[in-house]
Amino acid sequence: MDHLPRDPFMLLSAVNMLLRDGEYDSLSDLCSALDADEDDLCLTLAREGYAYVPDQRQFRPLS
Repeated sequence: MDHLPRDPFMLLSAVNMLLRDGEYDSLSDLCSALDADEDDLCLTLAREGYAYVPDQRQFRPLS
């Protein structure tokens, strides 16, 4: 995967899949490998109601 999807829900799915499947050890590793800005990624998904949970290594719905 050369880049991350622009659609927020496709982005959510892709990022969670890459983290879940163990391709990357952390969100920072994923962003570094894909040349993505971690803050922008988190902000994009926060606008859709998701936050990154480091212990679970995935984005989860905000409560």
